[in-house]
Amino acid sequence: MARIVGAIATSHTPTIGFAFDQNKQHDPVWAPIFEAFQPVQAWIAEQQPDVLFFIYNDHVTSFFFDHYSAFALGIGERYEVADEGGGARDLPPVTGHSALARHIGQSLVADEFDMSFFQDKALDHGCFSPLSMLCPHEPAWPVQIVPLQVGVLQFPVPSARRCYRLGQALRRAIESYPEDLKVALVATGGLSHQVHGERAGFNNPAWDERFLALIENDPERLTELTQAEYAQLGGLEGAEVIMWLVMRGALSARVNKVHQSYYLPSMTGIATAIYENQASAPVGAERARHQAHVGTQLQGAEALTGTYPFDLARSVKAYRLNRFLHGLIVPAQRERFRADEEGAFEAAGLTDEERALVRARDWRGLIHYGVIFFMLEKLGAVVGVSNLHLYAAMRGESLEAFMQTRNAPGALYSVAGKEAAKQDWNR
Repeated sequence: MARIVGAIATSHTPTIGFAFDQNKQHDPVWAPIFEAFQPVQAWIAEQQPDVLFFIYNDHVTSFFFDHYSAFALGIGERYEVADEGGGARDLPPVTGHSALARHIGQSLVADEFDMSFFQDKALDHGCFSPLSMLCPHEPAWPVQIVPLQVGVLQFPVPSARRCYRLGQALRRAIESYPEDLKVALVATGGLSHQVHGERAGFNNPAWDERFLALIENDPERLTELTQAEYAQLGGLEGAEVIMWLVMRGALSARVNKVHQSYYLPSMTGIATAIYENQASAPVGAERARHQAHVGTQLQGAEALTGTYPFDLARSVKAYRLNRFLHGLIVPAQRERFRADEEGAFEAAGLTDEERALVRARDWRGLIHYGVIFFMLEKLGAVVGVSNLHLYAAMRGESLEAFMQTRNAPGALYSVAGKEAAKQDWNR
């Protein structure tokens, strides 16, 4: 069974990544940053966690305000380094532990946290700035990650208490995962800083010191503070330290702090800390009860013949093909597909199996593979196949036979708009 071995807390300021990339280890201004991370590197090398659960916030790089979520969990298999305007850092992508992420996502939703989920998004300095300091990356990172992006930039944002409670639910999720994994939590952000407005450059080392003491010994007190109070004490951007409460909520009430550092070179109070978990193993049937709780909402659905809930596992498996079919809503991609299907398949990197399914218009096979029905609608609109043809294909019936089961047997329709291929009863 999976277990939490401990947690790392760290700032994620781009200062850290800059110092690393510019080889500033021996520069007296930057050397304290490297010194602060040495015990963290040693702890990771000693503990050898399989997975780092990374709690961070994106800085309007991969997540924009057209759709901004409070809690977005990465369930993908690979995460690239984001280009934040000056080119991506020279770091390899990091592998995601998709199976653990999917379990955590299902567990958190079962515990009534309304999560969103992402794949195929690059991670910015909120993740890679500290990650580059935690462990070597050549030829590849020695750990997998599960990233949790917390929306702390556009108000309203989650409260400190909500973050803490999410951490408590996260503990239940990780401890109920059936594979034998060692998981370390990484909480990023802060400490005190403000980067906008006339208050830019604000710092409060005294608050930083007190915050570090409270997060270790009395985190419940931190859950009582409002965003305005966090902003007053640590700057508006410094209020992102509520993400540390996700980490702290997932640990035992008492923790063993084995390292702590603090340095204020410029705009942000840079802290690192290591907390070893002191939690006992789950007692009695606690783990089994939670596993049953996680599966409650879909329990029995497997008995519904011909029914395939579009769960996170199907989403990850068929992501590439669903994305390709979703791209047909873009006029240029639609025209390219009509003009040269094989070229469109190649450009999208579809597998031979995926190409065969689309080429054959194997509607039921596409569903079995993991494509969601609403992508079939889009493909049907492009090639002139109505929704009724799709429904008939789902049942393995001719269109005529299926229409006899409808109250309006003459109705033929689809989601098609003005650019759709002409629908034909005989297609």
